[in-house]
Amino acid sequence: MNILDKYIIKKFLAAFFFSVVILVSVICVIDFTEKNDDFIQHNLPMSKVIFGYYVYLFPYFANLLSPITIFIAVVFVTAQLAARTEIVAILASGVSFKRLMLPYAMGGAVVGLLIFGLTGWVLPIGNKSRVAFERAYIKLPYRFQGRNVHFRLDKRHYVFMESYDNINNVGFRFALETIDGTMLRRRLTADAINWDSTKRVWHLSPQLIRTFQGTGEEKLETVPARDTTLNLYPKDFASTYRLAETLTLPELNAYIQTKIERGADDTQLYLSDKYERYSYPFAIVVLTLIGVTLSARKSRAGVGGQIALGFVLAFVFIIFVMLSRNLAQVGSLDPLIAAWVPSLVFTCIGLALYRFVPK
Repeated sequence: MNILDKYIIKKFLAAFFFSVVILVSVICVIDFTEKNDDFIQHNLPMSKVIFGYYVYLFPYFANLLSPITIFIAVVFVTAQLAARTEIVAILASGVSFKRLMLPYAMGGAVVGLLIFGLTGWVLPIGNKSRVAFERAYIKLPYRFQGRNVHFRLDKRHYVFMESYDNINNVGFRFALETIDGTMLRRRLTADAINWDSTKRVWHLSPQLIRTFQGTGEEKLETVPARDTTLNLYPKDFASTYRLAETLTLPELNAYIQTKIERGADDTQLYLSDKYERYSYPFAIVVLTLIGVTLSARKSRAGVGGQIALGFVLAFVFIIFVMLSRNLAQVGSLDPLIAAWVPSLVFTCIGLALYRFVPK
């Protein structure tokens, strides 16, 4: 790196972190005013609110708003350079526009790698505390509302429950089926099944077991109440509110694999979150370069007008991400494609803008 690279990277990163602190602080203050009634209702001390919630909410918002803050930082720095005709001087000295974009790309890569590390390993740890706080003091108590639920335990065993009480960890009208291919081999039914937290096993009420012979014959057997272990736990009926945000990348991969093995119908949600963690850093670099392209020309509207334009584009990108995510979650779009479409679309926009920037 030469002196120019260090100069631009230093100003860019300083502007980025300053934008993050200012913007996220304002949003946290607004969030506090909205949730203050909940804090007062539970008689929470200010220390617990700050260190038990907002200390984790701040980095969450910082990551969420990174497309906006990166645009603000790039546009602010580049527009200032353009307003002082520094860019004209740089280009006149023989530095190409591509070479001028290099320090921005390096700064964007640093931010992108930081975001990847945060979303993959660091933020989920804080999100566990943040989400637990929201469940305890902001959200209404969770009640499992599922009816006639099915779980696939492994390749041969399937569980059915008519209903489940997650407060007392009791399931009703329980059935455990053993299926080979398309043939039902065994069906165990019980009126109730409840979780013994001491032994960490399920306690079954008296059961009726029907075994189907290959000849078409059926064997009936009654079994008294007993304990058993299953690849099923009370957490499978717990709230999934923002669950993906609380999982590190290795935990998320393991959870997705479990979902696939069980044939769950909400796997798309977690696949979408996984792929977004990989695409987001790339999007940061793309947005950085678009910001340079938009603000490298001196504008009559001044720096304020260019920052406003950056805001608009950043919001469009976030809306695009949310739209793609929703399409992936309902199954209308493959999660991998949905995660990368916004970045690829804005890459095309950046290439189109690059053609018209004065070089």
